[in-house]
Amino acid sequence: MSVAPAVMNTASTALPTAEQHGIKEHSDGRFGFVPVQTRSERFKSFEVADFGPVTGREAVWKLSPVSRFTDLTSGELDGTPYDVSWEPASGIDVAWVPRDDARVGSAGAPEERAAANAWTAFEKALAITVSGEEPKEFTLTRALLGAAARGAHVLIEAKPFSQAVVILENVGDARLSENVEIILGESANLTVVSLQEWDDTAVHLANHFASVGRDARLKHVVVSLGGSIVRVNPSIHLVGAGSDIEALGLYFADAGQHLEQQVYINHDAPHSRSRVTYKGALQGDGARTVWIGDVLIGPKAAGTDSYEQNRNLVLTEGTRADSIPNLEIETGDILGAGHASATGRFDDEQLFYLQSRGIPEEEARRLVVRGFLTEIVQKIGLPILEERLQGAIEAELRGSDGE
Repeated sequence: MSVAPAVMNTASTALPTAEQHGIKEHSDGRFGFVPVQTRSERFKSFEVADFGPVTGREAVWKLSPVSRFTDLTSGELDGTPYDVSWEPASGIDVAWVPRDDARVGSAGAPEERAAANAWTAFEKALAITVSGEEPKEFTLTRALLGAAARGAHVLIEAKPFSQAVVILENVGDARLSENVEIILGESANLTVVSLQEWDDTAVHLANHFASVGRDARLKHVVVSLGGSIVRVNPSIHLVGAGSDIEALGLYFADAGQHLEQQVYINHDAPHSRSRVTYKGALQGDGARTVWIGDVLIGPKAAGTDSYEQNRNLVLTEGTRADSIPNLEIETGDILGAGHASATGRFDDEQLFYLQSRGIPEEEARRLVVRGFLTEIVQKIGLPILEERLQGAIEAELRGSDGE
């Protein structure tokens, strides 16, 4: 069942038919010799049948262990409503809404098969609606999804001038492909925290689509600590003049764990601003992280101010961190744009300094890592959550010491 037709950009010149010269279309519906010139031109569709089988050679999948989640990309998904828990909060409404809800599909469309499979499968969307100008905090917990392959859809809408912090807490076991739509009305101020503390066997593929209205501000935070494979890809569309996004990410990969995030910031309105900061640590044989950051400053985005960065700290041998920033600028009238990426080992001088003050080596190592990751934790702005995350990071580090 579909709630919207497939969406695909059309080239200005006619493409040859598939029969000409033996040319065959790729799985994304494009011909082999016609490259996708910009991030915004990727093929999009709400229907899983419009995407070919995932091989791992596709640009969106080439750094992912696709053979470990074929049930989520090609299999049938359970799209029925599931158990969730939350504490009621004034100005926050939670309800299961039908697929034909006007908000479904308004923030974005799938660009890959797992997202389209989830979109095709879900029966109802879990809608979180924020209203009222007073600040509020809200936590929704998913803990009983189980090991069956599931497709899901979440809507988060912040009404004009509303303020809130919404935490999506994920724990327990899961094999989940989902889409999360985030819609900000004029002058809304919303923080969304996606917290992945899954069991060690869980697999979670998520695509977050956000539409940020005029003078609205979104803080989007992805924290990935648990799970076997966690892939959370935020796609933020700055559609209103003066819109603002701060995208933060924190991840800690252990042995055999794959943590991935592909971030896309689309400046499509004048005087918009974006800041992207992701930091991660890796330890143990086979620990793998992937970060891809795409920023597009469109022709209508005069006065844009944008910067993205990714930093990775390698704690042991046998790990791999891929970090790929991309920046596209289609207007000359901007305030500034830049990107940075770095992956490296411990700062031995810092370690030596701490040891010279009588701090044992293992404790000194933990202090260095905590200092590296604390920047992200402190920017979340929630003292209780910050304390919890500091404890989780400490547990990860003590585990690396064999304690």
